[in-house]
Amino acid sequence: MTTISNHPRRLRRQALVLTGIALAVAGALASSNAFASGFQIRENSAKALGRAFAGVDTAGNDASVVVNNPAAMSDLNGMVFQTDVTAIDVHTQFSGSGTDAFGFPLSGGDGGNGGDVTPVPAMYFSAPINDAWRFGLAVNAPFGLQTQYDNGWMGRYQALKSKVTSLDLTGSLSWEVNPQFALGLSVMAQQTKVDLSSAVDFGAIIAGQQVAAGLPPSVLPQSADGTARVQGDDWHFGWQIGAEFKPTPQDRIGFAYRGKIDQTITGNATFVLPPTAQVAFAGTGLFENTQATGDFATPATASLSYWHTGSGPVSWGATLGWTGWSSFKQLAISYANPVQPATVEPEDWRDTLFGSIGLDYKVDDQWTLRGGVAFDQTPTRDETRSPRIPDGARTWLAFGVGYTPSPAVEFNIGYAHLFVDNGDVNNLSATGDHLVGSFDNSGNLLGVSGTFHF
Repeated sequence: MTTISNHPRRLRRQALVLTGIALAVAGALASSNAFASGFQIRENSAKALGRAFAGVDTAGNDASVVVNNPAAMSDLNGMVFQTDVTAIDVHTQFSGSGTDAFGFPLSGGDGGNGGDVTPVPAMYFSAPINDAWRFGLAVNAPFGLQTQYDNGWMGRYQALKSKVTSLDLTGSLSWEVNPQFALGLSVMAQQTKVDLSSAVDFGAIIAGQQVAAGLPPSVLPQSADGTARVQGDDWHFGWQIGAEFKPTPQDRIGFAYRGKIDQTITGNATFVLPPTAQVAFAGTGLFENTQATGDFATPATASLSYWHTGSGPVSWGATLGWTGWSSFKQLAISYANPVQPATVEPEDWRDTLFGSIGLDYKVDDQWTLRGGVAFDQTPTRDETRSPRIPDGARTWLAFGVGYTPSPAVEFNIGYAHLFVDNGDVNNLSATGDHLVGSFDNSGNLLGVSGTFHF
């Protein structure tokens, strides 16, 4: 059996890492905000989901354009109310191993399925002001996801529970400049909430301090676990512009650009310390419940869509989307507790592209079949990927059915399976716990909607 005394160099090296006690908590906060930025929710229309969001900005007769491309509201007739809900089923399963700060194997299991089934609702309303102008109102969730791993799993020092939701309240206007061209503008108020937790390896922190002081460690890593939890939220405003061009009666081209929304998550950091840590940090002011803040931004996005309405039963289109994840370079964390020093965590995400093609097949006046495929890049990198965001590039395969019992009522159902690349991790926690392995990822999306014209 390996003994501590056989690793003097490792002890000295880990002691330098563990001397920054505050990093144990800062790592949890940084990963949490990365999680909020890492998962964009495109699933705001069951109708568009059935064709993998091909032509989502301009296909017509879909009130989700209130948030996707306000200019395309000019294609809606009369007053329209639409409600959508999409169940997002995420599966992520870890396989791998790791070592603690002293080189011993990490204890615990694989964490189970870290994914969950999360319902994402959306509601839209649009009405004419006059022949040229329309307005729209919407409530939807553009960012968010929930993952939770088993307590005591080997990656517990990186993540336990991560729940992030962003809610947008949107008001939109469209102006039909002429029958071939329309412009649109949206203003949204966005609220983002976070609720995150992870284990803290207080045994590694205490042992590192003692080694740094030239003392033999009285405890070992993984022998005195505690927890850290962060809860917070913020409200901020954003904007979007859109345009639609109809070069022929059968063809539509739509463009939309949504600006970056800067936010500052403000909330509370709370800690549960084991008895050993309570004694070790008594009177130091460290690891006391305190206010914490972290700046981040929901990224800018742009999309270009095309839709062709066929003279026969088949119509088809495509969408190319861009998301400016490269704005998320790092996350600065500060604490109201003056003893807890501020920390900066690197993220180094990259911009991504989304591309899809899809079609509608009109069986008769009441039934429409849909299908589509898409590819979506991931903003994460192998060298910085965290178990909170074990994301990979995704390939979509989508199907849908629409039913129109009358001109005033339409129901849609859409389904997509996401083939997701494995998310490799090589992650060192702030307390020196090194997790190495891969997450097997997949996803299923099921959306239903009802559209009502008045």
